[in-house]
Amino acid sequence: MASELRFDGKVAIITGAGNGLGRAHALLFGSRGAKVVVNDLGGSAFGAGKSSSAADKVVEEIKALGGEAVANYDSVEDGAKIVQTALDSFGRVDIVVNNAGILRDTTFHKMTQDDWDLIYKVHVLGGFRVTHAAWPHLRDQGYGRVIFTASAAGIYGNFGQANYSMAKLGLVGLSNTLALEGKKRGVHVNTIAPIAGSRLTETVLPKELIDALKPEYVSPLVAWLCHESCTETGGLFELGGGFFSKLRWERTAGETIRLGRPMTVEAVKNAWSKITSFEKSTHPPNITDSMGAVLANVQAGPSKGGNQFIDVDKAHGYEYPPVKAKYDERDVAIYALGVGAAQNPLDEEELRYVYEMHREGFVVLPTFGVAPVLKTIFDLAKQGIQAPGMNYGFDRILHGEQYLEIKRPLPQNGTLEHRLKVKDIFDKGKNALIITEVKSYDDQGDLLMVNELTTVVRGAGGWGGDRGPSADINTAPDRAPDATIEERISENQALLYRLSGDWNPLHADPSFATAFGFPKPILHGLCTFGYAARHVVKSFAKNRDARYFKSIKARFADSVFPGETLITEMWKESDGKVIFRCKVKERDKVVISNAAVELYAEIPQKKAAPKAQAPAAAKPAAAASAPASTDPTSSDIFAGIGKYITKNPELAAKVATVYLFNLKGPDSAWTVDLKNGSGSVKSGAPDKADCTL
Repeated sequence: MASELRFDGKVAIITGAGNGLGRAHALLFGSRGAKVVVNDLGGSAFGAGKSSSAADKVVEEIKALGGEAVANYDSVEDGAKIVQTALDSFGRVDIVVNNAGILRDTTFHKMTQDDWDLIYKVHVLGGFRVTHAAWPHLRDQGYGRVIFTASAAGIYGNFGQANYSMAKLGLVGLSNTLALEGKKRGVHVNTIAPIAGSRLTETVLPKELIDALKPEYVSPLVAWLCHESCTETGGLFELGGGFFSKLRWERTAGETIRLGRPMTVEAVKNAWSKITSFEKSTHPPNITDSMGAVLANVQAGPSKGGNQFIDVDKAHGYEYPPVKAKYDERDVAIYALGVGAAQNPLDEEELRYVYEMHREGFVVLPTFGVAPVLKTIFDLAKQGIQAPGMNYGFDRILHGEQYLEIKRPLPQNGTLEHRLKVKDIFDKGKNALIITEVKSYDDQGDLLMVNELTTVVRGAGGWGGDRGPSADINTAPDRAPDATIEERISENQALLYRLSGDWNPLHADPSFATAFGFPKPILHGLCTFGYAARHVVKSFAKNRDARYFKSIKARFADSVFPGETLITEMWKESDGKVIFRCKVKERDKVVISNAAVELYAEIPQKKAAPKAQAPAAAKPAAAASAPASTDPTSSDIFAGIGKYITKNPELAAKVATVYLFNLKGPDSAWTVDLKNGSGSVKSGAPDKADCTL
């Protein structure tokens, strides 16, 4: 059993101790060794009359328990006299419990000045005068405990108790400040908001509840807060009927309007849901922290602007949580088919985009790089995840431009980590442009590709912000194209392309398209984008090889309908850059403009991971810096295959196939013969292979 918490040698002043809570406090302190000053004016619950009998009775009860106590009959407005009683009787004061109180309940419109003043004098002025008289003694001795008694009426308000509520919440503010001022001197100050059966509550609570709310259920917490081992200070506690809790201020995360932007009634109205929502709340522990949002707004400097659709200050530079996504050969092939690849299955270059077992190797069409990124953005939108300050719906947005840079040929499958950032926001007058940068990393953490999506937000401009670059780039030269490819888009192409993750019904649902002013569903802009990239690769990449593709940037100028004929006009630049534009033949309408593709001079390779190095002592000094290779070579791999075949001679008869392995980077050929004898492995090509990999 824990040791009993005692107050031996301590002197406690309890005001209003003749009845109810004060009596319970006095008896508990007296029973635990404290010397108690039992203060009570002896008046009624409404402040009338005076008597010594209440205090005297409690003193006798304490003495009967073996404790020490003296009575005091002064009003708390004469707080110095109460404290002097403690000094005269016991030579010191250690604990002050401000408990005295009265009621003058009436509705506000019927309340008199006397009703207001008397409540203030007993609760607030009385609490001040008793504590103020004791304060120098507590500070000088480096120890003290002070309790103020508030009420739920002060915290929450209560009908007919405007005066009482004012006084009780005023005591909370007094207590909080004294806790700060007394802490360094060892003086702890706390506040309780008890609910207990007493003369003050019997007029407002039913008898059954009064009987359950014993004052004795409140006193243990008061005693603990006053014990020398308790370090709590500045707390507010709500308790009663066996329930104990600590309260704290809570406020909403709120809304900040950056300085420099109009502070209007309309701005407050538009932000009201955020201003009042406790979905995200904060709990400032002190006045310094409470001013944090204001100070941050001042330190942030002038606003970048915005309006009800876009808050530039909140959105610009925002980084989304990283998102991981997987793709495989099936995704790659579906995308390639979605942008028109391999319409002629005998076209070997295009067959490589859709057939994972192609004898010359499966190649990922580079513009596939937009598909997993767009799918990720759609997935985030479905989850309700968006940059702060973006307050518009999908009905306002158009895909304005797209940039894609490939750092090296995309692997045919893998796991990517996408890191999204709002890179730029421009005010174009009527509309706004938002540029979202997406960097995608492979499973080893190496940067694989960069996407930049430019979104046009219709009707969201006009705040007077940065208009961004105004000069046109990648304009078509005033001469005949160096190459032109014409290709008809199939009637179901949009339905095929949407399988890569862009599920917008505008590209599939006739009624939806009609609602947005189109005669029928339109083709995805990024589908046209993929068609154009294929045409540039076919016309200008070395050996028509898509692995030489570096980057593409395009501006979407108009819509394309499935069934129309796309014409891609291309102009070769001297620096490996190809400018292009796309038109619809039937309408002679430019649909992609200000566009260019960059091509690598050589196919970029993934940088090798650093090799492990042997300890310096294990090698001669001259060779100490040479890395020791831990990666297997093709020779190592096929030597291992050969050993396996030797140990399992039955494979040859079972498989009966000659395999040719054509390897790239570095190039080599290997033959695995599981047709002749017990099987063999050798470097080089066979006279005839049954299967080429």
